[in-house]
Amino acid sequence: MNRQTLIEQLNSTTEFDICIIGGGATGLGIAVDAASRGYKTVLFEQADFAKGTSSRSTKLVHGGVRYLQQGNIKLVMEALKERGLLLKNAPHLVHNQKFIVPNYKWWEKPYYGIGLKIYDWMAGSLGIGPSELLNTEETLALTPTLDPEDLTGAVLYHDGQFDDARLAVSLAQTAVAHEAVVLNYFSVTALLKKEKQVVGVFVKNRLNGKEYTINSKVVINATGVFTDRILSMDNPEHESLISPSQGIHLVVDKEFLPGDTAIMIPKTDDGRVLFAVPWHDKIVLGTTDTPVEEIMEEPIPHKEEIDFILTHIGRYLTKDPQLSDIRSMFAGLRPLVKGKSKVTAALSRDHLITISESDMITVTGGKWTTYRKMAEDTVNLVAEKLQSQITCVTHELKIAELRPIPASVEGLTDEEITRLVKQSADHEMCMTVEDFLSRRTRQLLLDAQAAIDKAPLVAKTLAVVLHKEEDWINAQINNFKQIARHYLPH
Repeated sequence: MNRQTLIEQLNSTTEFDICIIGGGATGLGIAVDAASRGYKTVLFEQADFAKGTSSRSTKLVHGGVRYLQQGNIKLVMEALKERGLLLKNAPHLVHNQKFIVPNYKWWEKPYYGIGLKIYDWMAGSLGIGPSELLNTEETLALTPTLDPEDLTGAVLYHDGQFDDARLAVSLAQTAVAHEAVVLNYFSVTALLKKEKQVVGVFVKNRLNGKEYTINSKVVINATGVFTDRILSMDNPEHESLISPSQGIHLVVDKEFLPGDTAIMIPKTDDGRVLFAVPWHDKIVLGTTDTPVEEIMEEPIPHKEEIDFILTHIGRYLTKDPQLSDIRSMFAGLRPLVKGKSKVTAALSRDHLITISESDMITVTGGKWTTYRKMAEDTVNLVAEKLQSQITCVTHELKIAELRPIPASVEGLTDEEITRLVKQSADHEMCMTVEDFLSRRTRQLLLDAQAAIDKAPLVAKTLAVVLHKEEDWINAQINNFKQIARHYLPH
């Protein structure tokens, strides 16, 4: 997956069947589906793949226990099916993760036990393990740092875990393997129209300023929280579709939850569930659900959100995590579909597909677990428009396996890091220090200060590969430090 090679393909193609705007989970999923059906496909991402929300998830591929509580049976059934397909088609990226729901009241074990048995049953043949009832001793054997006072046991269940950014790059690679043109750092500057119909896009290569006019039979807006921005290009008076919600995560050392079992706290003060999940030898704590009005490329965790997570997780652990224990913290914005509720936790996680009067297709909402189904639904609509009978093949399509790269670079020699930077630049379109330390490796999310410390080495290595001068190196280091400081506890 070489960026320059793909740019050359862009130059030599006069018209595409499908042009996708947005390189997060939704857009990349659509690119894989479209290209694997044989459609001539191009995708443009204004930053790096999964730069925004898609790299800032809770790292779970799950059916959504909370959606079951809410009675959204359709979404749970769909998500459980998709979880099973992901485990089958990307076993190198997704694995079975054990969770416990700790019980401190007499009614919790039968209540959650029955609910999770229903969860198992709904998964059917794609289930990944039966739920179990545990006594106090069995619970503490799995999670020894769980508060033992009044603990009566737990319900154990299974869900999926993955690395979101690695899956995103793997999807890009999969699309390219099916002859799609997939490019990061290409921003759509305007829509190309003919007789009031969208027939393509104007794009700019953000790294060198070169501009392109792209003709396409269908244009798809899959830009997540930036959906309304693209809709405004089409119609400045359009009705807003997105109600953004911020979710944050805190990352702490493994000592707070040793072992391999995650904790799910079924109800917090705001009605959400809370997770403590082992991930790359750290523990991810989250998440929150805070309505926001301003959409930022780099959302910042608020003090109230940080305090919320620390307070709630502290009720369940023998050692309470403090602000000083946070190795990294990150925030993402959910592109929730607007509804009547003023509480974002109550808005639908399901996806919405619309067609504008200009024939542009917009897909929004959804979540990582259901990215494949969102893509299938979207491309099915495209097939109708193009009067094509090509059916979806992604139910059984294997997702590309990338060259191995560690999540953390701590403990690696300078020579090893240099090799990984070159590998990422040559084969994964890694173009910036942040690309490498945040999404090719996951160092920024695991330990922000360690990532800052490695930034100069990464910048110097990238400069050699990309033929950049000293000014570029200094700018990269400074830009990364600016971004990374928001990941440090404050």
